[in-house]
Amino acid sequence: MIGKVLDDRYELVEFIGKGGMALVYRAIDRRTKHSVAVKILQPEFSKDKEFLARFEREAMTASKMSHHNIVNLLDVGQEGDLRYIVMEYVQGRTLKEVIQQKGALPPTVAAQIGIRILSALQHAHKNGIIHRDIKPQNILVHADGHIKVADFGIARVAGSNTISKADSVMGSVHYFSPEQAKGEEVTFSSDLYSVGVVLYEMLTGVPPFDGDTPVAIALLHINGTPTPIAQLNPAVPPALERVVEKAMEKNPEKRYQSAREMAQDLQHAMQEPDGTWMGRLPDKVSPPVEQPINPPTGQHKKIRLHHSALSIAGVVALSLVVVAGMAWASVLIYDRIVNTTEAPYLLDESEQSALRIIERAGLQAKISRVSDEVKPQGSVILQSPEYGTSMRKNETVFLTVSTGPVEQPVPDCRGMKMEEARDTLERCGFLLLVLPNRVLSEQTWDTVVTQSPEEGEILSSGNVVQVQLSGGMVTLPDMNGMLLEDARALINQLRLHLNEVREIPCDDPALVGHVAAQQFTDGNLTIYNVGDQVMENSEVMLAVYVPGNLEQSSEAPTDTEPPADEAT
Repeated sequence: MIGKVLDDRYELVEFIGKGGMALVYRAIDRRTKHSVAVKILQPEFSKDKEFLARFEREAMTASKMSHHNIVNLLDVGQEGDLRYIVMEYVQGRTLKEVIQQKGALPPTVAAQIGIRILSALQHAHKNGIIHRDIKPQNILVHADGHIKVADFGIARVAGSNTISKADSVMGSVHYFSPEQAKGEEVTFSSDLYSVGVVLYEMLTGVPPFDGDTPVAIALLHINGTPTPIAQLNPAVPPALERVVEKAMEKNPEKRYQSAREMAQDLQHAMQEPDGTWMGRLPDKVSPPVEQPINPPTGQHKKIRLHHSALSIAGVVALSLVVVAGMAWASVLIYDRIVNTTEAPYLLDESEQSALRIIERAGLQAKISRVSDEVKPQGSVILQSPEYGTSMRKNETVFLTVSTGPVEQPVPDCRGMKMEEARDTLERCGFLLLVLPNRVLSEQTWDTVVTQSPEEGEILSSGNVVQVQLSGGMVTLPDMNGMLLEDARALINQLRLHLNEVREIPCDDPALVGHVAAQQFTDGNLTIYNVGDQVMENSEVMLAVYVPGNLEQSSEAPTDTEPPADEAT
């Protein structure tokens, strides 16, 4: 088949692999010069109606979806007896191959991959499509780190009851849900169970259940309990383990009911690893059950309204009810128009741009940050709710923003204010630790003077950068003889702290209200003199003349000997 050209357009250049019913080739699209993946139905199945239906179903389901985490359909065709599907070509490896090579993945990486799988499933489920075969072999990891969900070959439109002999065993035994193992109807939560299994394998390096035969593994999905994740990998945070446990509940009703809900919990698990937030989640409120309004059979009664019973008061009351109902309906319509909006499209927007868009829509934003090898630092890689979802004004849009690659150079924070440095480091996935002791510096108060690690050193996401802040620099003035009001103003201007004002009785009216003496300290009993350089917020104590008898005065603090005339 190498060298064959389909539809005078797709030239097969490389055999990629063989699936259950198709051969997969890399081809060159002669029109675009891009690589594409071509799935060709194996010749032995081209006359089999069941396999043809499954192949066509894959093309049909793929055509309903367009998402950055799904391998997208490009074309469908037939040449002679060859039926083929042209898909987006993803250069890289499967998630299964990554796990086999590296073993258990770091928890943050596993959570990020899980969120991307769930983003793809949220899109599929929104279009009524259940994948039914989520497994690491169907998760493609692009060479640049991007995640793509593939192979909707046995996907089904929700509510469809058609099962072909080709997929009567729906999904792969290591990853399918208990209801799939029992041959029962699958739902959207069946896909979420499979995501839980994939997360388990990413976090531990092994699937939760294994056995000598497919039947033995299926029975474990129905009745078995997997080894706790913490026992296999103590580095996994409790919150992340609880998310996996909830996704893998045997009873579908106890699992997550939407991919969005599970993705949000994964975000929480990365932000609060101890898992305490899970106890704060509100209970789900079941919608009220509508009761029948018809009376029981045999109890229907004819109600006759006599004209005489319709009094003027009754007519007025009925009119008021109608008017009130119309007014209330108007209020509801107005409220719906004024106070509702739709979630804007924010993927790939910069953080600043996304925040402006959210503000214009009358919504709030909450940001979590994760490292991403593909998306540039500061760009939105996930949003919840999804684009177009109806929302009330002031509701919150959850954004996941890229901090860039897992390992990257430390930025230069010197010269930045503390909050600016914190924001800069968080955008790179690093944490800020402020050392307690400030340093005397010509840099203004709260400016970063030193940092460790230094600029340019390579650091992994989540690590700490220590900084030391400037305490500023003030040259101590001589305030002796100044009016107290002027001394206060000068102290505020220099950003010093007036700690105490002592009163010195004095018989000379010309001295009343003037500073008699001054003392400077750093709060640790170190005494400074006029002309010394100290940090901002250093403490000042003043002694001020007040009317009275000098002989009754207490000893005033001094930093120099008082002039002879003042002593007299």
